[in-house]
Amino acid sequence: MTDQLWALGASELAARIRRKDVSSREVVEAHLRRIDAVNPRINAITVNLGESALDAADAADRALAAGDPVGPLHGVPMTVKENLDVTGSATSHGVTVFRDQLPRADSPHIAELRAAGAIPLGRTNLPDFGSRWHTDNELRGATLNPWAADRTTGGSSGGDAAALAAGMTPLGMGNDIAGSLRWPSQCCGTTALKPSLGRIARASQVEVPTPVSLAGQMLAVDGPMARHVRDLRLAFAHMCSPCPSDPWHVPLPLEGPPVASPVRVSVVTDPAGLGVDPDIADAVRRAADQLDDAGYALEERQLPSLERAAEIYFQILKPPPPEPGEPSMQDLGSKDFARFMDAFMPAWDAGGGEASADPFAERQSIARAWGELQTECPLVLAPVATTPAFEVGFDLSPAGSEGWIRAIRMIVVVNLLGLPSVAFPTHEANGLPHGVQIIGPRFREDLCLDAAEAVEQRLGTLAPIDPR
Repeated sequence: MTDQLWALGASELAARIRRKDVSSREVVEAHLRRIDAVNPRINAITVNLGESALDAADAADRALAAGDPVGPLHGVPMTVKENLDVTGSATSHGVTVFRDQLPRADSPHIAELRAAGAIPLGRTNLPDFGSRWHTDNELRGATLNPWAADRTTGGSSGGDAAALAAGMTPLGMGNDIAGSLRWPSQCCGTTALKPSLGRIARASQVEVPTPVSLAGQMLAVDGPMARHVRDLRLAFAHMCSPCPSDPWHVPLPLEGPPVASPVRVSVVTDPAGLGVDPDIADAVRRAADQLDDAGYALEERQLPSLERAAEIYFQILKPPPPEPGEPSMQDLGSKDFARFMDAFMPAWDAGGGEASADPFAERQSIARAWGELQTECPLVLAPVATTPAFEVGFDLSPAGSEGWIRAIRMIVVVNLLGLPSVAFPTHEANGLPHGVQIIGPRFREDLCLDAAEAVEQRLGTLAPIDPR
């Protein structure tokens, strides 16, 4: 039985540990054995924290034996992306020059998860500065997709998505400024919650030489990754405490007021009518059928100013120039990262469309229109990216970058407007997992999780798998 503990989700593991069916040490050891067996093939976990994890597991078992109060995640292992702070482990951002940057404390939500009983098991890979849609860097190397090694794991939280898909962790911690939670989940057949702006406090004890722009502050969020929607819900409930270090944080209840029944859902198969891969369109239809079966009220529609919203996103979020005398991101990153930036920045600029006199004012107007829509029709069912996991190297070419700008229009609008979204898989086709996202009104993560779980209960999950 203990040899298969790595295949279970965080909620199931937490329940078994509380019942004393298994010990936390047995759970951690099972995952460490899985890491030893699988990680050399896909390179998702970059730093093994096994020694400290076993010490924490033993402490968790002693506390349970003594009858001490325990948290909801007591004894459950998790992995953490290398751009989040974990005490005693470097916050490298996937960049060689930062490999020894040790934080003085955990990131706020990592500390909160520890207090709930979770145990950091390992650090996970990301692209340089978390700024590419494929996970590779000079410091750690590339992470391979367990489904197909020639396809991307996605980025930038590709290490956690691959580790979850291959059964090396039941819970991962990543972040999302342009799909970095949702896109790797689509590529690897796992789930992720991109929360509302201000829901989870963000703070780091280490700095990178590029300043955090206003756009970066407004568009980036941290969030959980898992294989089961219920595990996202469990982790999320223990990630949202107030933190004075984050002026954007909004301490609101995790459950909002009831909405009219049946809950209405806008279904968007081809966002802005710019084209969608048949397997992705099929994923939307499959999810829609299950929501209909669960009693939701669905209607096909396009969304307010969707194409313009994506353009405003690209106008607002541009890499800030370095401070005088400081190196640029390209100077500090790998050769492939510089190549990616050279190919992508012209496409990024073109994706901005007609220059706005005041892009933040346009954002406000678009946000108001979306708010009115979601008052009457709270949820949106849509693709994550409109293409499946691309072939490795696709994003290093100008042609690939131009196509990618169109493929992520539904991703980036969610970031622009600070909305919550749950990404989850629907099916496997042509050797790859496919999935969708459910988008809700601000601070209504509960509605997104409810809908995603309704679909998952009917379609099941796709992972874990053995690397192919």
